[in-house]
Amino acid sequence: MMTTLPWGASRGICSLVVVVVSALLLSMPVHASSKNSKAKKNAPKASAANHRSTHPGAAEARLIEVYRLTAAARVRDALKLAQALVTDYPNFQLAQLVYGDLLAAHARPVNTLGDVPAAQAQAAQPVLMELREESQMRLKALRERPPIGHIPSPFLTLPARTKHAIAVDASRSRLYLFRNNPAGLTLVADYYVSVGKAGTEKAVEGDARTPLGVYFITSNLDPKSLKEFYGSGALPINYPNALDNKRGKTGSGIWLHGTPPTQFSRAPLATDGCVVLANPDLQQIIRTVEVGTTPVVISPRLEWVPPHSSRAQVKPFEEALTAWQHAKSSGDLPRILSFYTPDFNSFGKSLPQWMPSLQSELGKIGGRAIEFKDLSMLRWTDESDTMVVTFGEVPLGTRTGKTKRQYWVRRGNEWKIFFEGVIG
Repeated sequence: MMTTLPWGASRGICSLVVVVVSALLLSMPVHASSKNSKAKKNAPKASAANHRSTHPGAAEARLIEVYRLTAAARVRDALKLAQALVTDYPNFQLAQLVYGDLLAAHARPVNTLGDVPAAQAQAAQPVLMELREESQMRLKALRERPPIGHIPSPFLTLPARTKHAIAVDASRSRLYLFRNNPAGLTLVADYYVSVGKAGTEKAVEGDARTPLGVYFITSNLDPKSLKEFYGSGALPINYPNALDNKRGKTGSGIWLHGTPPTQFSRAPLATDGCVVLANPDLQQIIRTVEVGTTPVVISPRLEWVPPHSSRAQVKPFEEALTAWQHAKSSGDLPRILSFYTPDFNSFGKSLPQWMPSLQSELGKIGGRAIEFKDLSMLRWTDESDTMVVTFGEVPLGTRTGKTKRQYWVRRGNEWKIFFEGVIG
């Protein structure tokens, strides 16, 4: 015998389906294949128990499945899955809001995400707006998936010793984690993140903005040494870098970190400048990446390109780097100095102040050819074109050398070095 819902409940559920369908239609991949759609249609139902995994990213995947089930008018299945989700993650506020909508839909129409009674809506408006923005960003990540096989344009060359790379797209509130294989970078996971309250492009201490540029993870802070606010850990990055310093930017303490116990995630724009992830996601990243060698690119909007597509554009820079290498090998000081900008800086030393260190190096090299070991090239383009180059400088006949990092800037058709220093 078929059970008929009361008219009010039926109308409420229909309204909720319309709301969620509209959201999903805006978020689904534009080029989804009919073959994949058919496979999903014919796939067996997944039980709630099968969704109780707590591996990184599972909570978001389960939330999206709740949306999909609701859009397919499988509201009872969506309700069961939502109930299991909030049981496993009671601090997941967005999931709690969706669960509340599913419950409310049985009694009245639900016209928007977080459709709470008017008396409560006014007091809760700031929180509701943040949760709706978070929902939109998570759904947006479905529609704006990176093209298969493409990588962010800053990643030009990474050595084998660099096992992973991270790219953050602020416009999508998304962090992408890559594995560096012999064949190149492979996207292995991506996560929802929060950035600065005032957005990006950090300039001064306390501006509540997240910096933009090429950075590296510098340490892994023990969670026992941190306040609960930072969640399950923190990975500091080297802001301000040499380019930031050159531009007079100030501030410090920019980390990738987690959330306090009472919060699963934060609004898209919610931090004091750090990049914040849900604790399970951060834990996965901490277990995966390496301190010192993992680059972190933070961009207002990532450009995805086929691997090696930028090689032709980079050729003039590679020629300049090779020319510097030959000049350094020759020991010709005037020729070497022609590669450096007048405002060159090395950890606070101007070019004249740094000269004795350069001359000492040349004496030790003794005219021998120098080779690059573990060469890394990362490009950052905004109002200027910058290359961040890291390499081991190994004189011929020796097995090891100093690890150096250089920052080059393109001026017209020429590339010049405005920072150089020994790292590690």
